[in-house]
Parts: sequence; structure tokens; C-alpha cells
Amino acid sequence: MAKDINDKTNSGYDAKDITVLKGLEPVRKRPGMYLGTTGPDGLHHLITEIFDNSRDEAMGGFCDEIEVVFLPDSNIRITDNGRGIPVDTHQNSKVSALETILTTLHAGGKFGDSGYKISGGLHGVGSSVVNALSINMKAIVHRDGGIYKQEYSIGKKTTEVENIGKSDKTGTIITFRPDESIFSTIKFDVDKVLGHMRQQAYLINKLKIRIIDARTHNEEISNDIFYFRELKQNLPSNTFYFEGGIKSLVGHYNVNNKPANPNIFSFTKTIGDVHVGVALQYVDDFNSTVLAFANSIYNPNGGTHVTGFKTALTRTINSYEKEKNITKEKEVFSGDDVIEGITAVITIAMPEIQFEGQTKAKLGSVEAKGIVEKSFAEEFTGFLEENPIDAKAILNKISLALKARKAAKSAKEGVLRKGVLEGLTLPGKLTDCQSKDASVSELFIVEGDSAGGTARGGRARDTQAVLPIRGKILNVWRSRDDKIFANEEVKSIAVALGCGIKDDINVEKLRYHKIIIATDADVDGAHITTLLLTLFFQFFKKLIEGGYIYIAQPPLYKIKSGKKVEYAYTDKQRDKVLAKFNNDPKIDVQRYKGLGEMNKEELWETTMDPSNRTLKQITIDDVIKAKETFDTLMGADAFGRKKFIEENAEFAEIDI
Repeated sequence: MAKDINDKTNSGYDAKDITVLKGLEPVRKRPGMYLGTTGPDGLHHLITEIFDNSRDEAMGGFCDEIEVVFLPDSNIRITDNGRGIPVDTHQNSKVSALETILTTLHAGGKFGDSGYKISGGLHGVGSSVVNALSINMKAIVHRDGGIYKQEYSIGKKTTEVENIGKSDKTGTIITFRPDESIFSTIKFDVDKVLGHMRQQAYLINKLKIRIIDARTHNEEISNDIFYFRELKQNLPSNTFYFEGGIKSLVGHYNVNNKPANPNIFSFTKTIGDVHVGVALQYVDDFNSTVLAFANSIYNPNGGTHVTGFKTALTRTINSYEKEKNITKEKEVFSGDDVIEGITAVITIAMPEIQFEGQTKAKLGSVEAKGIVEKSFAEEFTGFLEENPIDAKAILNKISLALKARKAAKSAKEGVLRKGVLEGLTLPGKLTDCQSKDASVSELFIVEGDSAGGTARGGRARDTQAVLPIRGKILNVWRSRDDKIFANEEVKSIAVALGCGIKDDINVEKLRYHKIIIATDADVDGAHITTLLLTLFFQFFKKLIEGGYIYIAQPPLYKIKSGKKVEYAYTDKQRDKVLAKFNNDPKIDVQRYKGLGEMNKEELWETTMDPSNRTLKQITIDDVIKAKETFDTLMGADAFGRKKFIEENAEFAEIDI
């Protein structure tokens, strides 16, 4: 990574470096195998696949600028100033390397010894998969003093590689439009990719990434032969560029938190062909954020590099306390103690990297553990010695975590013990269903006894259970575990679910495969829903990841015209129904303030009947973004919360 960014020579990267493994046809037959889904997530992953190729050029030191442009008609253009994809003839395929890369599965410069030593896209499928799933794609390459162009449709070339001019630049410009016969939608959302782009800018020092939303402004940017021009139009755009690397990333995630120790610890080191870096800071909070990256790919499930980090962190903290005796603790700190309240970034880049599974969610390279463990232990020990104020603050923070852990242990065990006993220990307010088959059983968590009574009367007794909770439950985002486990509402929910809490969750023991939050359609109801979602995110995340958590959508209005009855879920729907019934002078509009105002028949028909109701399934698209949102809404930063509400007020429907 120390290579001069301005050295744009071919550096041994030519057609002979492109390795071909097999053909392309399976992609269109089974696109989900390559993208995970053909829904919105899969659609946006197309951008990531092309972007990550440019990112790999930056990791190799050949690129310092990437531009992503959202164009009209669902077109995407991604430009980099890297070396440019080779255009000379490939020795095996007998066509240009450009065509080989974009039309052949498992073809790229990431298999042999002369292409990329370190890259994120290891399987050589990214560009060709995007091409196969695009109704059209165009490649413009600046290389070897010329400009080269080739066009494709659904993975097949429609033109030959053509030299269309001279250039003193190097780089690649890829423009594509997804095939709407493949995807459920081809409408892009800029926000869905911004987080990934921002992370990459933090991870690769001095890489400039610009994202431009030009979907309604095509005149100036339609010329895709040249790039990185100053735009005359005032287009919505985001530019990411960070000198501080992973240290800046920790600072970004801690911007709304009060630091427990003043200085952010950070180091990067090169050991042979491996680059490793760690940055961390403790905050005055109970939640931890540990972000792991391997070859600049985010690993939400951690892996061997995280294991090495946690092992070294626990050992180093205990060794320092034993030597200095700062907290006078006689008990050894556990891994949970030292991780509480930490924001940490662990990154490693290495050749021949191995992931567990196609999604690269978890690093599997065994050697990564030892490299991170040894290097981090050495650097962090030095940091503690050289920064006694930070060291004391960190040790005192961890000592408080130990005391809270001991207090929480008995409370947590009490909840778990209660949960494993038979039916007599189920919460008193729970009205259980008759079925013992979890796959068909549903639990409605409703707000208050009034709604609970209506729901009990209107439910399907064989498969639907009802658990009323009183008002606004504890904000678990700002509470320690001992207080949380002692809370009656939390205990009732945990015992009713029967699957355990946090790391002890066993989904096979879950008593209901649909947990449905049903609250009033007002501001208080929205607050209660947010509190419940916070609880599930913190203590039952596996249930969200498994697709078991839902939000019910009760109607806002009942509109009656003679014997005709219709329900409206928004003000717009109400207006449409009223317009349809406008000849009736006796039309009656009832505004529901809460579930308790409905009778049991109405609640069943609109909210509980599986054949007629509307449920919203809760999913986590981006764990990091989800944590940021919960921290903004439920954390201690009142200013950040106010700013969030002001920025998003236009999207809310508030009944006044």
C-alpha cells in the first residue's frame, strides 16, 4: 500500500494476469445465488460489486478517486482513475481481457500472482454478474494512451472493443442499467449505498469518493468518456475523504457519545504482506460497537481477527491492572467487562484471504488471529503506559462493568430459570394460544389492558396469544443489564418468548414464530414501538435476523356509507374513500385513537385476521446504521435526537 499513487504504469497487470475458470450462464438462471436476493438489497449490491473493483485498485495504490453517479432511467455510472482494465487479447479466451472480465464468470486479476495481491473480490464474479443481470452495460477504458469502448447486453457483447480516441489518463468507467425482468424493482436509493462508501473512504487513507444524484439532471453528465469534471449544476452529492483513517472512523461513531477516555487509540502496521490496524475508544455508555473489516470488506459476524483482538484486549487489560492495581479489583476482568462501552475498528488486509461462506460476513483465515493478537497487544500496552490518564479512565470504566455484570448475573439467571419452567410460570397477563406448534403460533404485544381485552376477544384462540404491556417500557439503550433484567415488562416478554436472552438465545425454543407489535396509531404508540424494537435489537437480535418480528398496521379510520364499510390506514386513503362515497350525505367517519376503541370484530377484521391484515416485517439491512439510529433516538444526546426529528419530520404522519 506504500506504492506511489501517481505511478500508473501497468505494474505487471496485463491480459496474461486474467485467469478464466468457467462460463456465465448460471447467473441469469439463479441470480439469488450470486446476490442473495433479487429484491432491493440485491439491486443495490450491483453497485457495490462494481465499486469494490475500483476500491481494490485503491487498495493496491493505483487509484485515489472514485465517482458513483445515479443517472436517469435507473442507470448507474462508476468511474475510477486506476490503471484501466486491460484491453489486449487474452491468451486463453482469444478475445480482449476487457471482454473476458465482463462476460465470463470467475475471470479477473485476483487469482494469479501478478494481478492484485490484496483484494476484496476474490471470486472474480462481480463485474460479470452485474453485466449478466443488466439490460445494457458500457465500458470505457483509459489506458496505454487511448480510450477504448465496448458495449454489452444481458452479459453478451453487442460491439467489439473500439479505440475511440487518445487520452493521457488512466481509469475505468462502467455504466449499467439493471434488467427489470430480474429484479422486483430497479429504483435505486442513494442512502442504501452511502454507508458502504463512507466506510471505504475511512479504511483507505486519502481515497476520495464522490456520490452524485443526477437522476433528474442528465444534460451535463451524459458524456461518459471523460470524468471527474467540476459540475456546473447544483446536483445533490456527497464527497468522502479522510486523512485519519480508522481513527477518524471511531471518532465518527462516537460523535454523539461522551468519551470515557480522552484519546483515541490507533495503530496500523505492515507485517510481511499483511496490513493490520486497530482503533478504539471507550464511551460513557453500556453498548459496544466492534466493526471488523478484512480486505476492506465489512464482516458483521466478525471472525478470526476479532477473536484475536478480544483475546489480546482482555489479557492486556488484566495484565496492566495486575501491575498497576488502579481499581484494586481482586477479580479478573472478563471479555464482556472489557468490551462494554467500547467503539473499536479492526481491519486486516492480506493475500489468499478466506471467508466463511459466500457472503464474506465472517473471516476464516486462521493466521489473522495471531497477527492481530500479537500486534495489537504490543501497541495497546504501549498506549496504556504512555497515556496514564486514558489508562485510568479505561480501567475505572471496566471496573464498573464488572460490578454491573455481577449484579446482572443473578437477575438474568432468574429470568432464564423462570423461562424453563412449565406453563404456571408464564406471565400472568399473557393469554396464551392453544397450539404448541411454534410455526403457526403468533404473539401480539399490545399496549395496555384495554387493547389487551379487545385483542383477547377478537383473536383466533388456537394460534394467537396476547400479551398486554403497561405503557412505555424501560429504555434498554440507556440502562444496565441488572436494571433491565429486573424490569417486569422485560421479564414478561422474555418468559413468554421462552428462547433465552442475548447470547443465550436458542431460536428452536421460541414459542411463537410471529411476534407482532400492535400499538396505537399515535405519537405515544410510535414511541412504545420504538422502545420495543430497541429491546429486540439489544437482547433478541437473532429474532429480528430470523424474520420473526413484525409491526401490525391498524387502520386510522372506519368510513361507513349505508351498509358499505371501508377502512383507511392513512389520511390519503381516507380522502380517496371519501371521494368515492361523496354522493352520500350520511357518510360516517370514525377516527380510531387506539386499539382499545375498536370492538373485537373490527380488530380481528383489520389487524389480526391473517387473510386481511397488513404486517410490516422488521429486518436489519445495515447493523452499523441501525446502531447509529438507535443511538440517536434512544441515547443521551438530546441535540442529536432533535436534529434527527427535524430532518425526518416531513416523512412522519402525526395526528394532532
